[in-house]
Amino acid sequence: MTTLTAPTDTAEPLGGLAGWAVGLMDSLGGPGAALIVGLDNLFPPIPSELVLPLAGFSASRGTFTLVGALAWTTLGSVLGAIVVYLLGALLGRERTRGLLARIPLVEAADFDRTERWFARHGTKAVFFGRMVPIFRSLISLPAGIERMPFWTFLTLTTLGSLIWNSVFVGAGYALGENWHRIGDYADVFQKLVIGLVVVAVTVFVVVRLRARRTASRTR
Repeated sequence: MTTLTAPTDTAEPLGGLAGWAVGLMDSLGGPGAALIVGLDNLFPPIPSELVLPLAGFSASRGTFTLVGALAWTTLGSVLGAIVVYLLGALLGRERTRGLLARIPLVEAADFDRTERWFARHGTKAVFFGRMVPIFRSLISLPAGIERMPFWTFLTLTTLGSLIWNSVFVGAGYALGENWHRIGDYADVFQKLVIGLVVVAVTVFVVVRLRARRTASRTR
């Protein structure tokens, strides 16, 4: 089985997370790719944007076919999402609402608003959420909590994952030894998403603190 290496100008074996991912795919083939992509749903620090191009590159070297790479990575995405969905279903609506109400600055009304939003936009959130870093690891949880019909969830997750995986696996397959270039663009996108999340959380905290100070002065 082919051992993947760094770009051709260095010809050194990959290290770090990439090296671990490559080693697993070399050892297990397609199931290894599925396992790594599935773990991205449970542990967001494992970026699928790194693993997917590697799977495409591996396919270009004959470790498995391009169709096989797409099938295994999509299977991993779906299985990982199902685990999170089941966790949400097990946790349940009332328990989640109670737990959130105990978090500082968070109120039960926040959960109610989120619930109403998910009722209106849940299908779009699950489908497009598969294509957004961090959110793809989280969106399955409210789907389970709100008991979105399982087959609806499964269909949307499979289609969204297949589209996203096809982009990165196909790019890795086409670029071959230069697969690593994809990571530069994916890293910028991921940092942008994280930055927006940080800004949103900061705004929420500031607005909530001001509202509570105003309410306290009124009393």
